[in-house]
Amino acid sequence: MARQHSADGTLVRMVGIEKSYGRVRALDGVDFTVREREIVGLLGDNGAGKSTLIKVLSGAVPATGGAIYVRGEKASIRSTTDAIGYGIETIYQDSALVTQLSIARNLFLGREPIKGPRLLNRLDHERMNRVAGELLRRVGISKNIPPTTPIGSLSGGERQAVAIARAMYFDSDLIILDEPTNNLGVAETQGVLSFVRNARDSGHSCIFIAHNIHHVFQVVDRIVVMRRGRVVADDIDPKTSSVEAVERVITGMTEAGVHA
Repeated sequence: MARQHSADGTLVRMVGIEKSYGRVRALDGVDFTVREREIVGLLGDNGAGKSTLIKVLSGAVPATGGAIYVRGEKASIRSTTDAIGYGIETIYQDSALVTQLSIARNLFLGREPIKGPRLLNRLDHERMNRVAGELLRRVGISKNIPPTTPIGSLSGGERQAVAIARAMYFDSDLIILDEPTNNLGVAETQGVLSFVRNARDSGHSCIFIAHNIHHVFQVVDRIVVMRRGRVVADDIDPKTSSVEAVERVITGMTEAGVHA
């Protein structure tokens, strides 16, 4: 589906986002942007507000205040279905996949193609299996895994690949990856990082959240750091900054001027 592009190349813009849980202010006037075909690393210690900000953008929780713009138009995101309608797909650490179902069924979960008259509700398994096979190759799974394979028999990295493939197939403009490399081996981690690069090459934008700052440095174009519900740095270039310098910003030892 062709979507309108904003004049300045900004895909998503969050302005003055507030979120309170009783007396606890989880987000305190957060401004956050993602440009088209950009991978943004979102960093911060536990409790910094990263997950809450992503939950607001993905429609999982409502903001207390502020506004979200998608391609320059004000967006009303009150549910995950709303977010998906705006081209925003979120991939959590557990991938939200149904382990008993096949790869193909998980790729189309809730959006299965129908064969013949719609009232008969017959799933088009041939099409799902064909598309699934193509998508697995596209996201870098070189092993010949049948699309009928249950998700439960896949490795953690392969499950993440399926989740990313689903987001890419359904024309998601922004793919949010929340701790996608947690509990993965070295080879699987490199596979996930490769998928992120492929997503950008395919025209998608990504928000990449990870505790492992070295993984972030390998794939992102720009780093945003949050602390205590606020953005404290939003334009760190990983090419001209060091891991140590960014860690100082995360912990509050440095406020500005992040360089190698």
